[in-house]
Amino acid sequence: MAGQSRKWMILMATIWIQAFTGTNFDFSAYSSELKKVLDISQMELNYLATASDLGKAFGWSSGLALIYLPIWMVMFIAAFMGLFGYGVQWLLIRRIITLPYFPVFLLCLLAGCSITWFNTFCFVLCTQNFPTNRPLAISLTVSFNGVSAALYNLAAKAIDPTSYSLYLLLNAFIPLFTSFAALIPILRQPPASSNPISTETLRHDRIIFIILFIFAVITGIYLVAIPPNPAKLFFAGAICLLVLPLGVPGMVYARSWFTQNVTPRVIKRTSFMLDDDDDDLGLRKKLINGGHDDDDDGDGNGCWEMVIMSDRLAFLEEEHDMKRLLFRIDFWLYYFAYFCGGTIGLVYSNNLGQIAQSLGLDSTTSTLITLYSSFSFFGRLLSAVPDFLKAKLYVARTGWLAIALVPTPLAFLMLSLTDAKIALQIGTCLIGLSSGFIFSSAVSITSELFGPKSVGVNHNILITNIPIGSLFYGLVSAFVYDGNALLKTASVCMGRDCYFGTFVLWGCVSVLGLVLSVLLFLRTRHAYARLERNQISLVS
Repeated sequence: MAGQSRKWMILMATIWIQAFTGTNFDFSAYSSELKKVLDISQMELNYLATASDLGKAFGWSSGLALIYLPIWMVMFIAAFMGLFGYGVQWLLIRRIITLPYFPVFLLCLLAGCSITWFNTFCFVLCTQNFPTNRPLAISLTVSFNGVSAALYNLAAKAIDPTSYSLYLLLNAFIPLFTSFAALIPILRQPPASSNPISTETLRHDRIIFIILFIFAVITGIYLVAIPPNPAKLFFAGAICLLVLPLGVPGMVYARSWFTQNVTPRVIKRTSFMLDDDDDDLGLRKKLINGGHDDDDDGDGNGCWEMVIMSDRLAFLEEEHDMKRLLFRIDFWLYYFAYFCGGTIGLVYSNNLGQIAQSLGLDSTTSTLITLYSSFSFFGRLLSAVPDFLKAKLYVARTGWLAIALVPTPLAFLMLSLTDAKIALQIGTCLIGLSSGFIFSSAVSITSELFGPKSVGVNHNILITNIPIGSLFYGLVSAFVYDGNALLKTASVCMGRDCYFGTFVLWGCVSVLGLVLSVLLFLRTRHAYARLERNQISLVS
């Protein structure tokens, strides 16, 4: 039982870390001030945003460090990288020191690398402590990374709402303080057990996850729906919502005692594990089979057969090394679907400050950051839907990925048609929701398509699309922005034209991402159906 309690404490520690280490999402809050201090163009500012994303290209270094160093040491290395990267930028923006452009670029790179190290660290903890519920654990913890900007925005308003440089100071110190708070649970991590997990334990875990997801939804609604006045009280309430789930370990003990001593039959009937219901099993078989066999997928001829059938995955969770991965058609479909979907959302968030400024809505920048962060949080939570609903509505996870990409082109269409304030807010919410789902589900999809043992390396290969996309999309937006500013003979571009061309291009690219994700779903659905049938056969 002590081990059961400790693993939930580990989960809470990863939630805290994720909640306060998404520091790249508040770049828009201080980017205009940084641009002014360095006296740089929009193109050069874009390179700084790209540098932060480029840190993800060094994600392999965190995996290498975990091989040779204790996991708690990796956490503190990540914290001190962020402390130095953001701390020196704070000194710069406060004009305490002066630096040329290139060292600032390296500072942004170091800060971005610290985020990647934190993410890898949390992913490893979830994998080690929740091997059977890995997708749920990852979805829950990664979800809180999406709410970081909203929490930092609240903290900044509570301390000094007029200071943009304060974000950098908070980015530097809060992850370090959170690492110290999470140290004791991490040091008391339960040893890995080779014993099979009992059905009763799995049922307990599912119920606990439901409760934690309910807490997460309440936290998201609190951050979005309730006016943050006064800011200090509102921020204190948000912290309380992050601390309340600490009662989960006690619930594990109480649940076990109640199950063993009071009404085990009632607990069995109300358990979330629906696999014992023969009707549900039959329904799942019917949904998955659809009255057809896998081999029927190849009845078509010509180009369609070549697109759908050529070199497609036969089984899920088959291990792929780097060479085999890079020669897979499914990997490149997945890579460019991510590149044309989730990565655009991240670049959009980096440009929120300049977008609001160009439309004369400077005062709404913090609101837009909160909206993007909060809806990214909800999108990440929604990535757990496939695991909760598969007993009643089974859809391959790649199908959910395609569905998640739909809001992005709709948002850019809206932003292209009007510059109204409400359109900007709705578009930001849709893009945050879509990109959040993609970010959270990506680890699970990579694990399922290309093997759970190789996921550390393979996922870091996948997310190399983020710095590439950040550079490409950012250059396009900066070129359009600076071009319009030059036409108006001004250093700051004002008006709808500043981002109109960018929104049109990003919208077209996101449609391409949607098409690629649909192709990926059509190529992989038979492999998902086969895996699910095998699982049902084992249960029945």
